Amino acid sequence: MADYASGFGEKNTSAVEHSEGRVARAIEHETAKWPSDTFLWLAWGSIAVSLALKVSGRERDALFVGQWAPTFLLHGLYVKMVKQLGSDRLDNPAAAGQR
Repeated sequence: MADYASGFGEKNTSAVEHSEGRVARAIEHETAKWPSDTFLWLAWGSIAVSLALKVSGRERDALFVGQWAPTFLLHGLYVKMVKQLGSDRLDNPAAAGQR
């Protein structure tokens, strides 16, 4: 495959050298089946549980659970991007040309 420019003035190697591994592809395949709002509900749920723990005096547990919300939101964003663009340029060459 031909080299492509990354937009930062440097050359990257071909897509074949940087394709997703089997584990990442399997995880993406399974999580892509979930509705997008699943991750929003998980984030809001972790916030609610964190608040309940805080009110009950379990400060450390509340902080621990409260930190799950950004993780759920970022994972949801990643899954949304994978649904739209594919996991790498080899999966969706049409989207790669639009960037």
